[in-house]
Amino acid sequence: MPDSIMVVGEQRDGVLNRSTWEAVVAGQQIGKELGQEVNVLVLGDDLKNLGDEIASKGVNVLIAEDDKLADYTPDGYAAAIKQIVEKGNPTYIFFSHTYMVRDYAPKLATQLNKALISDCTRYKMENGTPIFVRQVFQGKIDADFSFEGEGPNLVSFQVGAFNPDDVEEASAKGQVQNVDLSMDDVDNRTKVLKIFEGVKQEVDLSKAERIVAVGRGIKKPENMNLINKLAEAINAEIAASRPVCDDGWLPLDRQIGSSGQTVTPKLYLAVGISGAIQHIVGMKNSNTIVAINKDPHAPIFDIADYGVVGDLFEVVPELIQAINEVK
Repeated sequence: MPDSIMVVGEQRDGVLNRSTWEAVVAGQQIGKELGQEVNVLVLGDDLKNLGDEIASKGVNVLIAEDDKLADYTPDGYAAAIKQIVEKGNPTYIFFSHTYMVRDYAPKLATQLNKALISDCTRYKMENGTPIFVRQVFQGKIDADFSFEGEGPNLVSFQVGAFNPDDVEEASAKGQVQNVDLSMDDVDNRTKVLKIFEGVKQEVDLSKAERIVAVGRGIKKPENMNLINKLAEAINAEIAASRPVCDDGWLPLDRQIGSSGQTVTPKLYLAVGISGAIQHIVGMKNSNTIVAINKDPHAPIFDIADYGVVGDLFEVVPELIQAINEVK
């Protein structure tokens, strides 16, 4: 695996986390710039079917199976990946910045004595070298980071930073390779007693073609009827930023962002949303983004295709009226 990019996948019960494909897209794009191939590593137990599924996209797959990897533990994952990295010596190791990766990736970087640039939102190339961009000071500043010295270099990408649908599928099936592990001496200090299933979402906003999302600018729950009328006028689903859901004005399964759902509708209409980075990562790949906000400097306007600077309580009623007149 020298001169290659290794993407560490994340799976549960043989089902690949969709965000893994985002990291694959990052690997493919940067790999094309550097002339390096991409391999996807999955860890666990009984992963043959998953390996074949990933390989069907034309991506090469590394499978690491062991009883100690049947359930996720930071000690087990870090030890297994370290062995594989030391044998293969990839140039880069890419992850999607999930809760699991936040748990074990710093440990892995320390064991490898290598740097980790985490939670990156994008990259750019300068003189043939990838520069990784991450936000600092609560998303107010973009900071550039690069590596010095030889790899492997570890990078995690914010969920939503890349579109998983942009995976470049090869015409031929990828290769599946089983890697040997020696886990007998691994001191696994965490023991999984029981896995609790989260509450299933009643609404899958990822399938919506049109979304009206509301933020704290709506001021109080009694004003939500205005948003309901707008959504009804354009036959859209209703969503919200985290503060609205935290206050109980909409259920949690309507939340968009890093701690909610990630969506890519044809139309995303953001009403009274300032545009914190935690929200933006969940909707920035929407086809068309329209923002209504009275603050002309609101970050949401930086990614909006169309923006209206004005009081939503004046703009939205006029918008509803105009839509109804042409229906």
